[in-house]
Amino acid sequence: MKKRTSLAINLKDVSKKYLLHHYKPTLAESLFTRREEFWALRDISFEVEKGEKLGIIGPNGAGKSTLLKIICGITAPTSGQVATEGKIASLIELEAGFHPDLTGQENVSVNGLLLGMSRQEIKKKFKQIVSFSGINKFIDSPLHTYSSGMKARLGFSVAVHSDPDILIIDEVITAGDEQFRKKAYKKMEEFFQEKKTIIFVSHDLRTIEKLCPQTLWLEKGKIKALGPSRDVIKSYRQ
Repeated sequence: MKKRTSLAINLKDVSKKYLLHHYKPTLAESLFTRREEFWALRDISFEVEKGEKLGIIGPNGAGKSTLLKIICGITAPTSGQVATEGKIASLIELEAGFHPDLTGQENVSVNGLLLGMSRQEIKKKFKQIVSFSGINKFIDSPLHTYSSGMKARLGFSVAVHSDPDILIIDEVITAGDEQFRKKAYKKMEEFFQEKKTIIFVSHDLRTIEKLCPQTLWLEKGKIKALGPSRDVIKSYRQ
């Protein structure tokens, strides 16, 4: 029997409900609203072992981003249990934890601490983080003076230099110029070669099949299939 390694991620019966508010169009009826329940996820259960690379596929609106946010702790499930083991870095909301009135340098320190880095580690890697982001001459400026692309590049750089045990990726990154995107993809390839636990959401099925031995297919908030990437992707295409 194959010996099981310890788990990095374990979800049991996870569901997420949102309340949609429908407002009446007329002034007389404006005080009355109709609330509709929308279940973004229903009864999601799966495990990811340490060092495993899991791809997640599905059409738009399937619940993929909601699932990633729950794993990262950005949002809480309505019901069910989520357990993770190790430091998590998320490439979903790259500006999360940033403050617009702080400088880029100050935001690197704050965001690094939020990602579990020590002050000594942040100090040691600071030049690498800034150099990778490509915003060297703006690092002492307030964040509210940055473009959205600059913020995303800085957030990406902090995340990938935090030495995470678990990396959550949603379509990698589209911010920045071609040179930065090439650096970002190269960095991602390095992570896939290391013994990191990776959850990778993408519409690029070839890349998923190439990089992830296992794939989870989400459909209307439920697991449609989970297994070897080649088999799941073949069914998804059909």
